[in-house]
Amino acid sequence: MSALWIAHVEVTDPDRYAKYAAVASEVIPAHGGTFIARAGRYVQLEGRDRARNVVARFPSVEAALAAYNDPRYQAALADAHAASDRDLVIVEET
Repeated sequence: MSALWIAHVEVTDPDRYAKYAAVASEVIPAHGGTFIARAGRYVQLEGRDRARNVVARFPSVEAALAAYNDPRYQAALADAHAASDRDLVIVEET
């Protein structure tokens, strides 16, 4: 069953975050992920407003976890954590 990787991000250091994004842009597709929304127009209805929202579809929860656990992605997380405040969840589609 496919899964969605959903990230809500407030970028605090765009240059450093760009380093993370460059790696994520390679790792996510390498694990079967396809970006379906990436920092486009949005309407915040509830909860904390974060201007960058990213959704990627993976073939499975396991594929999404493999992307997250990929050594290249794990190394890039240092830039993501230093350059943003974010929430990330993987949700299996029904």
